[in-house]
Amino acid sequence: MVPALAGARRAEYDPANRHAHELGGRTLGQLTGGDPSLLRRINSAVVLHALRATDFATLTEITRVTGLSRPTVEGVVEGLIEGGLVVETAAEEGAARRQGRPARRFRFRAEAGHLLGLEIGPHRVAVLLADLDGRVLGTLAKDVCETASADERLDRLRTAVAELLRRGGVSRGSLRAVGVGTPGIVEADGTVRLGTALPEWTGLPLGERLRRSFKCPVLVENDANAAAVAEHWKGAATETDDMVFVMAGLSPGAGSLIGGRLHRGYGGAAGEIGALHLLGRGATPETLLSTTDEPLHPLDEQAVAKVFTHARAGDERALAAVDRFIQRLVHDVAALVLALDPELVVIGGWAAGIDGVLEPLRRELARYCLRPPRVALSLLGEAAVATGALRLALDHVEEQLFAVEGTVTARR
Repeated sequence: MVPALAGARRAEYDPANRHAHELGGRTLGQLTGGDPSLLRRINSAVVLHALRATDFATLTEITRVTGLSRPTVEGVVEGLIEGGLVVETAAEEGAARRQGRPARRFRFRAEAGHLLGLEIGPHRVAVLLADLDGRVLGTLAKDVCETASADERLDRLRTAVAELLRRGGVSRGSLRAVGVGTPGIVEADGTVRLGTALPEWTGLPLGERLRRSFKCPVLVENDANAAAVAEHWKGAATETDDMVFVMAGLSPGAGSLIGGRLHRGYGGAAGEIGALHLLGRGATPETLLSTTDEPLHPLDEQAVAKVFTHARAGDERALAAVDRFIQRLVHDVAALVLALDPELVVIGGWAAGIDGVLEPLRRELARYCLRPPRVALSLLGEAAVATGALRLALDHVEEQLFAVEGTVTARR
């Protein structure tokens, strides 16, 4: 069993918390050696961290890296083997044989548990399956009608999860955490306080609904926030801790990292730049994207795609509509840049595919901002939200793996 993973709170994305000197929220400098059981847990966390950082290691190598004594390392490793988190590996095939018994080698059992990263969007749901090292083992996406009810959308998601687990030969009991990215303003317990992009989404207790399907923590996050985490982990923002990800769509949203930490704001509404037009900053998207004298209706991605298609063909009214839309996006992003002063702005969402979107952004941000940031397109594309949700699930599990307030045992 995994008693330490039984909680269901939202993880705080902070890359610094994944270092060995920060264990369970307490630094080594804050820990005292008066409690033998606490010392054992500290030693266990340090050894486990060392093993996760490499493919395999001998006792001598672990001793050198951790600074612990050989007998201590031997005892800790045996305990981790008993708990199912570490396994002894066979001697390397083809290696030159030395006199005497070959050194024992050990590795972290990334297969001891599994994680899911889920995306819930207007037109599709997507699932990523990974091991405890965050290695993606499988992906699956299913289309969903944008007018689908909340129940229909969640049923579609559950079907995708079940199919991917079946394909991967992974039991539901092996799941250690599930991350979820969704449009809307999300409360700490996973309730969607406001969600206008999906039918029946405002007020939906999404975290509670999904926890009925899983016997592990379910961590629900705004989709732009999740995408920001993903780009920092594996995308365009791996080299900076101060960045903004813009989910550029009909009503753009943004997620931001400040000093490497995800910034949600007091009520989880940070980055909702799509509401800036409510402050009198100009026309609504329906008017901006119209190629007639009437607002664009219905305002959906198919209708907007037609506008972009006509613009590429040289239609003057469509070109004017796209230009208005890009200018609105520039102004929205500039407001966020002026407030946060990020080093990098990453553009994602379907509007990232607009021809020439980067140059107007760079030019106008240089005009409006005191210190213009770098601007880049997302490297993860449509996988960004699910990848960020997976990272949040992995962060939660890592907090438990390296906790010193209790012990963690893997199910076999």
